[in-house]
Amino acid sequence: MIKATELTSSTAAAVVLAAGHSRRLRSEQPKVLHEVGGRPLVSWVVQAAREVGCAPICVVVGSGADAVRSVFEGEDAGAGDIVWVEQPEQRGTGHALSMARDSLRSEGLALVLSGDAPLVRPATLQALLDAAGAGWGSVAVADLPEPGSLGRVACEGDRLVRIVEAADAEEDKLALRTVNAGHYALPVPAIFDWLEKIDPGNAQGEFHLTDAVSAAAREHPVAAVRVEDASEALGVNSRADLAAVQRVFYRRSVDAVLAAGVTVLDPESVWIDAGVTVGADSVLHPNVTLLGASSLGSGCTVHSGAWIRDSVLDDGVEVLPYSVLDGARVASDCTIGPFARLRPEAVLEDGAKVGNFVEVKKATLGPGVKASHLAYLGDASVGAGANIGAGVITCNYDGKKKSRTVIGEGAFVGSDCILVAPVEVGAGAYTGAGSVITKDVPEETLAVGRARQKNIKRRPR
Repeated sequence: MIKATELTSSTAAAVVLAAGHSRRLRSEQPKVLHEVGGRPLVSWVVQAAREVGCAPICVVVGSGADAVRSVFEGEDAGAGDIVWVEQPEQRGTGHALSMARDSLRSEGLALVLSGDAPLVRPATLQALLDAAGAGWGSVAVADLPEPGSLGRVACEGDRLVRIVEAADAEEDKLALRTVNAGHYALPVPAIFDWLEKIDPGNAQGEFHLTDAVSAAAREHPVAAVRVEDASEALGVNSRADLAAVQRVFYRRSVDAVLAAGVTVLDPESVWIDAGVTVGADSVLHPNVTLLGASSLGSGCTVHSGAWIRDSVLDDGVEVLPYSVLDGARVASDCTIGPFARLRPEAVLEDGAKVGNFVEVKKATLGPGVKASHLAYLGDASVGAGANIGAGVITCNYDGKKKSRTVIGEGAFVGSDCILVAPVEVGAGAYTGAGSVITKDVPEETLAVGRARQKNIKRRPR
């Protein structure tokens, strides 16, 4: 057998226990597919294992296995490091780990991780591997003022004495504040020998991994590794747990942008997904939400209530209150809102302005374009310096297909105009307020498409 002191993270495998049920979440969806920070719980755990070089990564799945597998299709499938292990009957964490025996190397260290505990950091996993290399194995523990339903841990210094599930703990053990964080580094195949010795004589009638680790600790030195951040012990067994984990995750994200030179006026109310980047000297006002693969340049200002997903903003962009950006591309020094909506494939070039209640979809607004009020610009191209008046609509759909509207540089589209696509308004052209434009307007031309006004005297009352 390989000695523990010869093992490094590059020789370690990982087993992610992802077969938990969703009863307490009142959900038909597998528990580990509920999201934190825009990604399923289990994907964060797999990512942490990857970052310390684990291979293979065995993911133990039960009901909803196909849905869990689908999370790792596409780009993740290309990594080729995931081995799927079925646990048809859920009989506890010990039973789940035993299902992975044939998928692991015959000898080595294995990180055993909870698929519903997404806050674990790669540094903690590395610390577990390092500690296990100096003894028989290791377990992550944390000190919590209110341990709740988490298993209690008795230690002598940095050595594990015993782990007791909360449901099985006597009153003196429940008084302990050190808890099992649910992450282990354990020797293979030795851990499986201990698993064969345990019996499900507990309140749940399950085979608990903690019983096997406690039994091993009576004969071998098992290290108790205290995590720096006690939130790493938080798992998700209820909607309340999910909300608590979400709060911690988003606070971590905010702390990261604060450290990068971003001003966040109310850190507790700002949500930032892990894939988001924000440039230095940007300012985020209260109740801002940044999701997906969004990227903000330096010196941007995002005001209260803005919701931004999968959008790229260059330097100096200002997003005014309660605007929605989804899949948009915004160049430098643009102003958006308030109450504006940029839908997928909306592109604003340098210095463009989209104002109150303006919606842009699959349209490009050139440099310096102004659409300040109450307009819909869909499937359109608007040239540099053009002005779009209040109430303008590009009618892009005829009931069968969508067509484009082209507005040339420096054109002026009067208030309340309707442009029926396909149609082109030439450079420098004007359209009179209230016109319905169904034919192309040549350059430097005024187009008026409305009925002559009639004043008809009312009948006497």
